[in-house]
Amino acid sequence: MNKDILDTDIQLFINNNLYTDVSDLILKGIPFNHIDSKLIIEQIEAKKRSVKKLPTWFNSENIYYPNKLNIEQTSSEITAKYKADLVSGNSLIDLTGGFGVDTYYFSKQISTVIHCEINSGLSEIVKHNYEALLVSNIECLNEDGIDALKRIDDPFDWIYIDPSRRDDTKKKVFLLSDCTPNVKTFQGLFLKYAKNVMIKTSPLLDIKATKNDLKYVKELHIVAVNNEVKELLWILERNYDSELKIKTTNLVKSGQQVFIFNFEEESTAIAKYSEPMVFLYETNSAILKAGAFNSISASLNISKLHKHSHLYTS
Repeated sequence: MNKDILDTDIQLFINNNLYTDVSDLILKGIPFNHIDSKLIIEQIEAKKRSVKKLPTWFNSENIYYPNKLNIEQTSSEITAKYKADLVSGNSLIDLTGGFGVDTYYFSKQISTVIHCEINSGLSEIVKHNYEALLVSNIECLNEDGIDALKRIDDPFDWIYIDPSRRDDTKKKVFLLSDCTPNVKTFQGLFLKYAKNVMIKTSPLLDIKATKNDLKYVKELHIVAVNNEVKELLWILERNYDSELKIKTTNLVKSGQQVFIFNFEEESTAIAKYSEPMVFLYETNSAILKAGAFNSISASLNISKLHKHSHLYTS
């Protein structure tokens, strides 16, 4: 982390060139000889990607940005707020902290929060940004989250983990057991140290296969933003042995579109069928991902056009 980036003149240059073509900037040259131009370009590109995704960071002063890939991979503020509403208590440890957006919002609900990040450069950036954002209840550890959990050896109210969904060749993976760290292997350790565990997984992961890989799953939240599924949130509770509740949520400007069901209801629900009537409906992407095709027909008293169609009518 090069703190010269935070100099007033450089910050002004970054803000004035957020929408300037990068190739033009390179051709003209960056007017600062004491700092690598690539670093300034990197800040411009990363900040530009934060305008809508991370407005709190974008609109705050003295924020230091990681590379644009970190910004692309981090949670948006809207989904981070959703996750924060699911937790309560006194302590939470984020084992895979990253750029720290989720951790930031957890800190608004939990009194003591730990952010673990194995990448020393990113950990330093996150610590600086929390100070810039006037956050005082997050401890940043430049350490592997699993190692930190074992070393601290204290109970937490919550553990949060967002395992990496790319393998060593940078290819996307589709099974929970292929993610890093392997949540399937470590879930016993997680539940030893916390009664509640939240696991964020990619929408690409198969729901039933992932459910079979996990123990004590209490809830599954399928979260979409403007009808695009962004993440699956698995809530584990130590020794939980009742039915898994599935909550689909589509976050839109007007609020939340929510539908709740479980697999047993879906298997026993009988969908009605009809020719098109006055109204035609298409389920949102979160419901489609959940597979609540019969439940929604029975619950909302609407008819499917065909067994293999996801269009409904009333």
